[in-house]
Amino acid sequence: MAGPVLIFDSGVGGLSVARSLRQYYPDTAMCYACDNAWMPYGLRDDVTLSARIVSVCQAAVQACQPSVLVVACNTASTLALDGLRNVLTIPVVGTVPAIKPAAAISQTRHIGLLATRATVGRPYTQKLIENFASDCLITRVAADALVLEAEALLGGGQPDRQRLQQALAPLWQTSSTQPPVDTVVLGCTHFPLLKPWLEALAPTPVNWIDSGDAIARRVGQIAPPLKKGQDGRFFTTASADALSPGFAQFGFSVPGRLALSA
Repeated sequence: MAGPVLIFDSGVGGLSVARSLRQYYPDTAMCYACDNAWMPYGLRDDVTLSARIVSVCQAAVQACQPSVLVVACNTASTLALDGLRNVLTIPVVGTVPAIKPAAAISQTRHIGLLATRATVGRPYTQKLIENFASDCLITRVAADALVLEAEALLGGGQPDRQRLQQALAPLWQTSSTQPPVDTVVLGCTHFPLLKPWLEALAPTPVNWIDSGDAIARRVGQIAPPLKKGQDGRFFTTASADALSPGFAQFGFSVPGRLALSA
């Protein structure tokens, strides 16, 4: 029998992907692993971080025995997909900002990209824009503060309205010669967790696009028949008692600690 789906992220952002996976495959067992000891990843150098991601994912695969690994993190996907595929025997699905579907639906051809500083500035993001949205105006906004707001939300708090407004403000500051933003790419998996608050703060209705559905479809294409039953286990690299209630809302039980090799 095939193993569960394993979702990996530096923190809680992968829960937005878990939500999409459960919508597509409601009876499939899932595990979750987060490297909360090193969160946020944007503060680390690429070489050290790539090795860390491979190490944590190897430990999570050993603990979970999954049929597929979903790297539900843009930064980790950029840095470590090749390394993970070299050392793992199961399929590995990565995450990229949803530029292509955003360009497909934008009417004004002005798209906002809301992501972390690392994602906004990476060459692979520029390549996505050139390949799929070359006729669009892209307003890129580094909104690292939203990662902490999502983490606080899953810890039982409420998002700070002023911080959310500050993060979104550059999206609406268009000149009189520019068309308005009508589509916003949520380019970090943490951000869809804040979507109700982001929608409420937008001055006009816009399309909010994330990668969750595309990842879920890809898992169905490449994974073997998925295991029945909702294991709902999750693993962390540091103490995570404060996150347990938030994870429980997504069907994941009290965490275990990953044993990492030295």
